[in-house]
Amino acid sequence: MTRQAPTRVLIVDDSAVVRQTMAQLIEAAPDLEVMATANDPFQAAERLRVETPDVITLDVEMPRMDGITFLRRLMAQHPIPVIVCSSLVGSGTRTLMQALEAGAVDILQKPAIGTRRFLEESAIRIQDAVRAAARARVGVRRPVPATSPKTVRAPAPAPRSAMAKTTQTVVVVGASTGGTEALRYLLEAMPPFAPPLLIVQHMPETFTRAFADRLNSTAQITVREARDGDSALRGEALIAPGNRHMTLVRSGANYRVRVEDGPLVSRHRPSVDMLFGSAARSAGSNAIGVIMTGMGSDGAAGMKEMRDAGAYTIGQDEASCVVYGMPREAMKAGAVVSEIPLEEIPQTIVTHGQEAV
Repeated sequence: MTRQAPTRVLIVDDSAVVRQTMAQLIEAAPDLEVMATANDPFQAAERLRVETPDVITLDVEMPRMDGITFLRRLMAQHPIPVIVCSSLVGSGTRTLMQALEAGAVDILQKPAIGTRRFLEESAIRIQDAVRAAARARVGVRRPVPATSPKTVRAPAPAPRSAMAKTTQTVVVVGASTGGTEALRYLLEAMPPFAPPLLIVQHMPETFTRAFADRLNSTAQITVREARDGDSALRGEALIAPGNRHMTLVRSGANYRVRVEDGPLVSRHRPSVDMLFGSAARSAGSNAIGVIMTGMGSDGAAGMKEMRDAGAYTIGQDEASCVVYGMPREAMKAGAVVSEIPLEEIPQTIVTHGQEAV
């Protein structure tokens, strides 16, 4: 049996400590290999003239040329999957939102020297991000339409009967690599009357608030980072904070969210499986589940619980995914009722949500 060639990584960072730590964490995985390191974009460009890596990890603040400028030039001339790394300084979050728009497939927190748990969890996150980036379609893909529909058609109200449900529909969404732009499309398409949406996007701590703020500035619904005890309200989307789990709990005929610490679940915190599993238990057939672009299997088991509980479940199709990993695993698990393109997901949510009322 022929052994598959390892994924080759170019590390670009002006910090020798970061380059060394990143290299150690990447090469700890047998299927990953550090091709080279560079201390700035100019040195990286010289290396790219000799050989092409499968993935680049890229710092933002560097001498001679900043990472965002280099990223834009790279994606325009020679698209390669890029993971942007940040030290999470206060002003950096806005810059990283620009990085995602420029074509970065993921963002990572720079490794820091700390406890064994921190280093182990950093290694898992970095290795998984590199694997996902290596599978991402860049340059030839069209992950999201240039503009989102301004409105979604509202179906006629469903006739009520004596057996009408007393609990509102709630939508739970999970995404990872490529999810930032897919979620932008989804949320910008949601009309003001949309059912409440609870979202887990694999993203480092502190970035989720900036991400939510960016979406809130363009969407018709309210989008914000979730807080423990928040109610799930129509016309509002709550995004799980980075590094914290978010689950759905029932409160009478309504719902609220619980935001809490805890161990990694399905290799992630926040975990899509945690959110989906709680929706199965708390909402049952009143829930709609959506699993979108991303690497790995997080969300597959939780979505199967949802489908078994009577929820309507949606998977993003392969053609519109940046990485068709999480939706594929959900399909293999028999968890998906309907697999559709990204462009059809907003209307399907609104139509099905109205029918479920």
